[in-house]
Amino acid sequence: MQDCIKSQDAVPNIALLGSGGGQRAMVGLLGSLVQLDKAGLLDCVLYLSGVSGSTWCMASLYQEPDWSTKLETVKDKIIRRLSGPGVSLKDKLAKLKKYYYGKDHFSLTDVWAVMVITSYVKEIDEHALTEQWNQHNKDPFPIYAVIDKQCKQYNNEDPWFEINPHEAGYSLIGAFVDTCNFGSQFHEGTKINHQEEFDMLYLQALCGSALADEVDIKKVKWQKIKDFFHHRETIILEAMREEERERSVRRHKAMTRERKTDFAARHKLMQRPQELVRPFSERSEHGFPSDDPVSPPVDQCYRVLMDLVDRNLSVLNGEDPSALDESIRTKLKVLSCGKIQLVPMAKETSDKRANKHFTLDVCNDLSNLIDIWPFDAWISICKCMDYWIWGRNYNFLHNMRDDAVPAALLESETRDYIDAGLLLNSPYISVLREERDIDLIISLDFSESDPFMTVREAADMCRKQNIPFPEVNIPSEDVKKPKDFYVFTGKNTPTVIHIPLFNVINCGDEIEAWRIKYRTFQGSYSAEMITDLMEVAGKNISNNREKLLEQIQAVIQKKIFRRFNNSGCSLI
Repeated sequence: MQDCIKSQDAVPNIALLGSGGGQRAMVGLLGSLVQLDKAGLLDCVLYLSGVSGSTWCMASLYQEPDWSTKLETVKDKIIRRLSGPGVSLKDKLAKLKKYYYGKDHFSLTDVWAVMVITSYVKEIDEHALTEQWNQHNKDPFPIYAVIDKQCKQYNNEDPWFEINPHEAGYSLIGAFVDTCNFGSQFHEGTKINHQEEFDMLYLQALCGSALADEVDIKKVKWQKIKDFFHHRETIILEAMREEERERSVRRHKAMTRERKTDFAARHKLMQRPQELVRPFSERSEHGFPSDDPVSPPVDQCYRVLMDLVDRNLSVLNGEDPSALDESIRTKLKVLSCGKIQLVPMAKETSDKRANKHFTLDVCNDLSNLIDIWPFDAWISICKCMDYWIWGRNYNFLHNMRDDAVPAALLESETRDYIDAGLLLNSPYISVLREERDIDLIISLDFSESDPFMTVREAADMCRKQNIPFPEVNIPSEDVKKPKDFYVFTGKNTPTVIHIPLFNVINCGDEIEAWRIKYRTFQGSYSAEMITDLMEVAGKNISNNREKLLEQIQAVIQKKIFRRFNNSGCSLI
């Protein structure tokens, strides 16, 4: 036996999975990891993979080199931040400005990062994922999972897309690009337009950007846009006015330079001073003449955009938007001195398709009227809402010639990446890449409702993809009263341990009360809520330490015997 096997052959490949669940998943994963560390089992984990809210916890952990060797200290630091004040409006606007002007493709993911993710994680993390390349030799290897929106929509190719410190790409197809180049523009496999590597705030938004169906999340998103700008109206309007004042100064300096260098032009302007401040009615059809780009009153343009937001909310809520229609039409007509007159819609004003066209028309008209920060970004946000653009990035496979890659993935110049929880709320598929040779999966389920949905759907998905996965059978009496530890095994499959967050062991008869207390969509948790949730999540580990050890030992024995059978040796 000693001659036929080496000691490392017995070491199992263990993957720890964190499901989605917003801040519930973020805090729950942290509490579970702390207890795994105390149980002496954390260093057994080879991969740590998450979707949605679990990736928020991962991003916080991997800010610290070798975090698993000092988890108690790192945990305290994270809790202090989560319990502290949020990111200031000034910093949020500055970050939004960086995203807006710093990349070719601005999408709702950038807005979600600034408006929503910062409110939960209480920071703007501008580190890059590749910075973690050599800083975590003692930590589990991190895998962040998202899905390709187009693949999911048309159900024609592998939608699973993973991002780790080394590479980003399609987990099952096996097509990857260096992570530092994800988002850059490629043609036939050659990079032709470099984009700066995304930061960790954006990655957290990419992974945790859409937690409901499109209609529900649109309502939430429009309302958050309204609240964000409405509650900060004074500050935002002042920023717009300041931007306009700065532009006026630049225009004045440019005209002064022109006068000094061209006496004839200066004399002409002095003879006709009315040309310096031309009435809006005499400006060009598309806004302003190139030599005098003076904006209309920012306050009035702001009101039009606020009406447009309210109109979209009305349509989504099934309300009559006709009064808002009239308000928008009237204001645009006044602002343009009659040059802009929106054509009445042929369909009912509440029709969603007609609303989409109306929103786009108003945005285009406003773009022609005014072009200052942050108004221009706000118009772009409304357009992204209209087209529902999330996670848009250049497609690194564009126009490549590779028979191993489905043709549909090679055609489009861009791809959209979204929250994997919209397909499967746990990253089973990413860790089950054949070359990872996973022996044991520990699934921490932080889902809001059915605690067995993810493992059942994972089994079904793997069966369709011919990926080895054990059969999943849940006792009927456990569906509403889940226990805290389930084991699924099979022949030539990894062992799967499934641990629901709220169960009869740690919550007793109050499972539903805990679920209501920690809903997915709610404000950031208080310090007390964080402490309570970490304790409940931690009990799922501390109460089952011996069971975890037993399963780890079982997969070790299973791996030893499999190695012996493959080597041709026999046990005597």
